[in-house]
Amino acid sequence: MSTVILLRHGKSTANGSGVLAGRTPKVGLDDTGRAQAAALVERLAPVPLAELVVSPMLRCRQTVAKLAEARGLDKIKEPGLSEVDYGEWTGRALKDLFKEPLWRVVQAHPSAAVFPGGEGLAEMQARAVAAVRAHDARITAKYGENAVWLLCSHGDVIKAILADALGQHLDSFQRIVVDPASVSVVRYTETRPFVLRVNDNGGDLTGVAPPEPKAKAKRGKGKRSSDAVVGGTTGA
Repeated sequence: MSTVILLRHGKSTANGSGVLAGRTPKVGLDDTGRAQAAALVERLAPVPLAELVVSPMLRCRQTVAKLAEARGLDKIKEPGLSEVDYGEWTGRALKDLFKEPLWRVVQAHPSAAVFPGGEGLAEMQARAVAAVRAHDARITAKYGENAVWLLCSHGDVIKAILADALGQHLDSFQRIVVDPASVSVVRYTETRPFVLRVNDNGGDLTGVAPPEPKAKAKRGKGKRSSDAVVGGTTGA
């Protein structure tokens, strides 16, 4: 299967405002977020990208706009990668939400958390994981196992995808940190995903694209091994 770069959108006008923006319309990037989006063009320059798949939310579309222009790629909108539907919590101050009984559930038992008038976190994980795996299978079939593609989504959505890739229960996903404009990388295979990066905020991404298989491997089954390397990889 192919390799997916999980990009959280850049810093938005809502980040740091003390308000849960959720799916509030027209929440875009702030000055910092626009600078982060511009920097992606150079940062991802060494990485061949087959496709860009994005949440329909404005802040995600803005984050990949310059990258899409530089690569001549379309932005494929995927509703399954949209922000959590926080329902009646949307637009409320975090200082008030801290007092809600559901807040503790979100922190300690997120798989049981269902936002009033919105969706549950388990429901969000199911639709996000289904979306990323479906696109990964489609892109692999179209471009081959060496393909690398980029997904731009939201913090909790990416954390939920990473928890699935790590074989972690959703109740542990709050242990994962995903900053604005950070990159995480997952390579899916037939039997397991391999998590290559988490919350990378500036590292060299040259090695994200898998190397071309050796000639001997090309004459074989034509599929990459799903086995982990005993003792650890060599970094090649």
